[in-house]
Amino acid sequence: MGLFQRSPVGGGIVVNHIWFLFMVVGIVYAAWHGQIGVVTQAAVTAAESAVALAFKLIGVMCLWLGLMKIAERAGMIRLFSVIIGPVVRMLFPSIPRNHPALGNIILTLSANLLGLGNAATPFGIKAMQQLQQLNSKPDVATEAMCTLLALCTTGFTLIPATMIALRSAAGSAAPADIVGVTVITSLVATFAALTADFVCRLLLTRGRR
Repeated sequence: MGLFQRSPVGGGIVVNHIWFLFMVVGIVYAAWHGQIGVVTQAAVTAAESAVALAFKLIGVMCLWLGLMKIAERAGMIRLFSVIIGPVVRMLFPSIPRNHPALGNIILTLSANLLGLGNAATPFGIKAMQQLQQLNSKPDVATEAMCTLLALCTTGFTLIPATMIALRSAAGSAAPADIVGVTVITSLVATFAALTADFVCRLLLTRGRR
C-alpha cells in the first residue's frame, strides 16, 4: 500500500495518511532542533488529557444523544426530510427523481440539522455509494458527489449537540451560548459552499462546450 491512497469514491487522500505525515514532520523537526523530549512529553500529556476529556464526555454525550435519539424515533428526521426535500432535489438535478440516493442525501442533511452526526454518517456513506453507481467515470467524482461533500463539510446544524457537550465537559458555565453563532456561521459556510459549487459547475459546463 502506498503512502497516498485514493478513496473508493475517487479523488480523495486518506485522512490517516495526512495525519501520519504531520506526525513524521513534527518528530523530524523536533529531532533536528534537539527537542525530541518535548515530543514525548507532549504525546503523553495529550493522551492523558484525551482520556480525561473522554470520561467527562460520556455522561453529557449520553444525555444529548439520548434526547436526539428520542427526537429521531419521534419522526423529527422524517419531518425535516419533508421540509428540505424540494430544496435537495433542486441542488441535485442529475439524480433521477425516485433514485434511493436522493432519499439518503435528504436523511443525511436532516440528521446534520439536528446535530445527529452518528446518524448522518451511515446515511452519507450509503448516499455516496449509490451516487457512485450513477457515475459513468468511476475514477472521477460527479457533480452530485462534490455537492454532497460540500454540504456535509459545512455541516449546517440547528442544534450543535456535540459542541455543547464538549463545552460542558470542559467546564463552560453556559455551554449552549454557541448555538446562535454556530447557526449563523454554518449557514454562511453552507451558502459559500453552494455558491462555489454553482460557479464550478457553471465553469465546467462552459469548458465542455
